[in-house]
Parts: sequence; C-alpha cells; structure tokens
Amino acid sequence: MKKVAFIGLGVMGYPMAGHLKNAGYQVCVYNRTEDKAKRWVKEFSGQMAATPKEAAQGCDIVFCCVGNDEDVREVTLGDNGILAGLAGNGILVDHTTASAELARELAEVAKGQNVDFIDAPVSGGQAGAENGVLTIMCGGELAVFEQVAPVMEAYARFSQLMGGAGAGQLAKMVNQICFVNTVQGLAEGLNFAQKAGLDTDKLIETISKGAAGSWQMDNRGKTMCQRSFDFGFAVDWVRKDLGMAFDEAKKIGADLTITKQLDGYYQEVQQMGGNRWDTSSLIARLDKSD
Repeated sequence: MKKVAFIGLGVMGYPMAGHLKNAGYQVCVYNRTEDKAKRWVKEFSGQMAATPKEAAQGCDIVFCCVGNDEDVREVTLGDNGILAGLAGNGILVDHTTASAELARELAEVAKGQNVDFIDAPVSGGQAGAENGVLTIMCGGELAVFEQVAPVMEAYARFSQLMGGAGAGQLAKMVNQICFVNTVQGLAEGLNFAQKAGLDTDKLIETISKGAAGSWQMDNRGKTMCQRSFDFGFAVDWVRKDLGMAFDEAKKIGADLTITKQLDGYYQEVQQMGGNRWDTSSLIARLDKSD
C-alpha cells in the first residue's frame, strides 16, 4: 500500500486522514496545533511529523486540507514546506478550497521539481468527511488523477477530473454559488411555512419528494426550523469562498448579481454574531421581521 501524508487536521482533514489509515495506508500527519496531531495518532495509530517537509519525506502522495491561499502557501512552499520534502515523481493533492490562480501557480512550481499536482476541493461538509462520502472536483493531468482517485475513495463517494490545473477550484466555486442560492430559497420557504402555521416536519416530508427537494432540505430543513446552526461549514468560510468566486467572475465576465446579494445576507448574519454558525443560518436574518 502507498505511503501518504495528510497536512491539516481540521474538521475535514482529521476524519479524512483517519479514513486513509483505516483503508490500510501508511499515514503520517502534520498539524499546526500539535495536540490535535497527537490526538489523531492516538486514535488511529498513525505517525506524526514536526513539519510538512518531514511528513512528506518518503511519501508517494501528500494530501493537504487547510484554510485558505495563505495557509496553502505556508505548508507547501519554503524550507519546511511539503515540496521541500516530497521526492520527484511524488504527487501533491490539495483539498483546500482555494483560488484557481494558486492552483495553477502550485502546479508550475511542483512541475519544476518533477512533482505532480492535483487541486481537489471537496463538497459534503463535516458530515461527508466523517462518513467518507465526499464529492471531489479535481484539476490536473488525467494520468495523475487516475493514480490518486483510488486512494481518495477512502473518503469519497465520487471524484471527477474537471480539466487542467485550477479546474477543480473553478468547479468548487460553481458548487458554492449553487448551494447558497438553494439555502436562501429554502430559508424563505420555511420561514413562510412557519408564519403560515404549517407543520414543517410534514411539509418537508412532503415537498422533499417533489421538485423542491434538495440535499439542503433533506439535511438542514428541520434544523433550520429549529434555528440550530451547529453543523459544520461556517458563515466565515462561505464568505471566503464566495469572495474568490467574485474575483474570478470579474475576470471572466460572469454575472453573480444574486449571489452577491446573498453574500450581503451572510454579512448580516455575521453582524448578528453568527460567524461560526453553519450556512443554513440564512433563515435567522428573516426572524428580524417578526
């Protein structure tokens, strides 16, 4: 079995690295907060390293899942970065939701060191990571994708190569655009239902089977009605993702008028103290009209 490393043990990376270890791979982890790496090693009987460089040494594939572009650069580049330790013919897979520009930059830097690169942002949230059913959108070369796809099956139910370097990140932007628009429609509908005095449990059970059905309705409908927003992907993070989509839209001339309006709604949620609430919290701002 391949020897791999996993850099970044947040709410996504921690279980993803665990799935790799449970699938039989040799796994070495690195996390900026060392206590979390120690906890992972204790739980999964893997190895840990003091730097990303040390974690990458001797590995066939290094996976990375951190916060943003700056974090990715911190763990990949420099004297103690992944690329300083990953040998030629190794593969770097970045699961971070980052910019397409950074993905293209890293692909070029990696190529100069005879290392292959795949940008591979994921969708499915914390629950998807914990249950090993993530969807992965990839950018890079087909031959490289075919090497990493079977390994990613440890935590993914589906992965797809979308095109060259950066295409995975562009696909993730589309994912974010689509889902926040879905959340807003669900928020308005459920808020309407509650004000109309409908039994929302019965309502969701009924309309989820028709054209209004969605993953958001199935997984967040009832909790939105309960105003429970402790389910992973935070408002701060979705606004970071949407910001990258807006930057890209400006470059390519795409109209994101409604999505920009929703970003403003998420800003309102932040002003309500909901920075760490999950993205279904769009319904909370509608309560202000009560």
